[in-house]
Amino acid sequence: MPNPMVNLLPIVLIFFVMYFLLIRPQQQQQKKTEKMQGGLKKNDSVVTYGGIHGVVVNVKPDTVTLRADENVRLEVDKSAISRLEKEG
Repeated sequence: MPNPMVNLLPIVLIFFVMYFLLIRPQQQQQKKTEKMQGGLKKNDSVVTYGGIHGVVVNVKPDTVTLRADENVRLEVDKSAISRLEKEG
């Protein structure tokens, strides 16, 4: 009669593989994005998740104001910033 733990070994092995290939990299990327969003400063060139390119002109605790064109200012949540194009 085989040991019942041997039957659980493939399931445990699959869990570890899924964790290291899918879950852990996603968590690391999320931490990196949150760190970038928390470190935004004036004159940073950014892109939002909606595809809007702009330059940060004002930083508040939860939002940033972007200059999208000469006379166009947009206030967006920091969580809407997807990437930093170049630092100010």
